Amino acid sequence: MRTTSAALDRIQPSATLAMTSRVLELKAKGVDVIGLGAGEPDFDTPDFVKDAAIEAIRAGKTKYTNVDGTAELKAAIAAKFKRDNGLDYAANQISVNVGGKHTLFNALVATIDAGDEVVIPAPYWVSYPDIVQFAGGVPVFVKAGADQNYKITAGQLDAAITAKTRWVILNSPSNPTGAAYSADELKALAEVLRRHPHVWIMADDMYEHIVYDDFRFATIAEVAPDLYERTLTVNGCSKAYSMTGWRIGFAGGPTWLIKAMAKLQSQSTSNPCSIAQAAATAALNGDQGFLKDRAAAFQKRRDLVVGLLNAIDGITCPTPEGAFYVYPEVSGLIGKTTPDGVTIDTDETLIGYLLDTGRVAAVHGGAFGVEPAFRVSYATSEAILTEACNRIAEACAALR
Repeated sequence: MRTTSAALDRIQPSATLAMTSRVLELKAKGVDVIGLGAGEPDFDTPDFVKDAAIEAIRAGKTKYTNVDGTAELKAAIAAKFKRDNGLDYAANQISVNVGGKHTLFNALVATIDAGDEVVIPAPYWVSYPDIVQFAGGVPVFVKAGADQNYKITAGQLDAAITAKTRWVILNSPSNPTGAAYSADELKALAEVLRRHPHVWIMADDMYEHIVYDDFRFATIAEVAPDLYERTLTVNGCSKAYSMTGWRIGFAGGPTWLIKAMAKLQSQSTSNPCSIAQAAATAALNGDQGFLKDRAAAFQKRRDLVVGLLNAIDGITCPTPEGAFYVYPEVSGLIGKTTPDGVTIDTDETLIGYLLDTGRVAAVHGGAFGVEPAFRVSYATSEAILTEACNRIAEACAALR
């Protein structure tokens, strides 16, 4: 007898959340394990944001709101898009959702029919293909390895698009690699998309404010204004404002799509938490100065981790432009044998070995579509990162 739906059977549990759960289980048992798998800033939510939430509670803002966001939050989001990206969105062009993942889910489920294709550059965030498959669509992967700094070319994109293509997803800076597309690189991709007017563009900009060195963030609707009506620009409060648990994501896009997303949301979650919306309004309207300070701290951690990992024989770690991840390539370790006689035949085997022997948890590259590699989140202290990399180095040195 069938117990679950065919749609549910098309997806897998999130590999990143599974590793996070594994780390919590080990720590609960008293195991000294360092978790580098969670994509969550270690900085606290700013006090002025928390104060706004407390004030909202005391003011009785605890009732239902509009399904896809309060007028106040939509105004703050519109101001953010104008301030940071030069994009103009009216209130009926903005959707507020229960986190960025929910934004993506609503947009894809509201627009994909069976057999529709979605072009997904790989390495990719783990949820992209599963959401597409849940909706009945077909993920089409375009792989870009470390030799391309994990960024696809215009030629690769053009070759992947067919008459069935519904969406192209562009995530910059990227989860899991931290790679970010420059304005010129986005313009080259935009030139391809102009030749395929049936294709919609989803710009996942969640890590917009976490960029390094002299890199300037850009989003595709900003550098290619003629694609504005075909683009859903997705963002949220989770990463930049350390508000992962508050669950506020948002997007700007064409009115028909925003309306469709609201229709779906009206029959699922309804409105995001009213208190979280008040906090997000304060975050977006408040002093943004702390964002640069936090990005500078992340950059120091990036430089530390890239240096330590590249010193390990068998590991090659590109230097990312943003986010708080590195994605070291580990082909030099495949085929080696552990002290217990186990052959490291895949990056998943390697990650299991590092967890069991080195007590360091990361996420294997197979979960993100490009292997052999693994993802490290450096959203933790320099002392912990140094210890973790030393443990990885010691475990790798023991391989033969």
